[in-house]
Amino acid sequence: MTRKEKVARFLFPLESDNWLALLRFGLGLQLLLYALSLKGDWNYLFAATGGGLISRNLGEAILSLESPFVPRLGWLVALGTRIGISEDAVLSLAWMALLVISCTLIAGLLCRWSAILAWFLHLCADKSGGLVSYGVDNFMTIGLFYLMLSPLPDRYALDQWLRKSRPKDQQWNGFLRRVLQIHMCLIYFFSGITKCLGSGWWDGTNIWRALTRPPFNIVPPEILVRWKYFLPAVGISICLLETGYPVFIWLKKTRTIWLVSILAMHVAIGLTMGMYLFALIMIVLNLAAFGPDFAIGQSKGSTNDEKRSAPARSAMDSN
Repeated sequence: MTRKEKVARFLFPLESDNWLALLRFGLGLQLLLYALSLKGDWNYLFAATGGGLISRNLGEAILSLESPFVPRLGWLVALGTRIGISEDAVLSLAWMALLVISCTLIAGLLCRWSAILAWFLHLCADKSGGLVSYGVDNFMTIGLFYLMLSPLPDRYALDQWLRKSRPKDQQWNGFLRRVLQIHMCLIYFFSGITKCLGSGWWDGTNIWRALTRPPFNIVPPEILVRWKYFLPAVGISICLLETGYPVFIWLKKTRTIWLVSILAMHVAIGLTMGMYLFALIMIVLNLAAFGPDFAIGQSKGSTNDEKRSAPARSAMDSN
């Protein structure tokens, strides 16, 4: 096999759509919890002027300095004003749309349009509320972007049962998963390198600060004091996990250990700091990228996929 063929095989592997079903369901659940968590504060956060926490106009004005073409809630409000709908009504409708779309994603109904609208509405909310958003919003946007481009519907979606459509291109399916895998490797590698450059992760200071700073101070201080000698070990372990992710997640002997360790790290972040949505989105992205379907031995899976995809390819060629 030539080098060119090896590169093509790596970038365009034949993949089942199990990872895509997991990504769709996980992002739908994430979006549902995200919308429910902001139910009482949605209009308060995104009001243009007056009673809002931070004026949406301020956030969107700063955003316009970067690019006037980035989607924002102000576009929807301006459209609603033209047809006689108030700002509060538009914001409420946007929240309800996110809630409904999250349910259709979970069920796998109108997958393509649901994914596109979910990405667009969440991006609008993320960019309009950029002054109060954090990492979870960025990762949700990333996940929804991959979902929007993916060959939907997957085999477990209601659309697949209703439309009885034939299998999607498995190579395009594999290419998107491969890009997601490389993306996750880059995220963890540079995050780990950044942590390694500072002394706070080596002596446990950053762990202490993260667990004692409001509103993340869920663990009682007396417990942290008892376990203070373990904080440096925790900090070093996080640095090694993230920096070594791009290497050990690909090796068959260490893949499962590294994936379980990364998932356990995010579960711990969610439980000890109350960052439940952040923990969930990272778990969803990791499982979609390197979940059990990937860990079972790709050579055997690829052979089976080739056999399953042969009739579909023959039918496509005949058409």
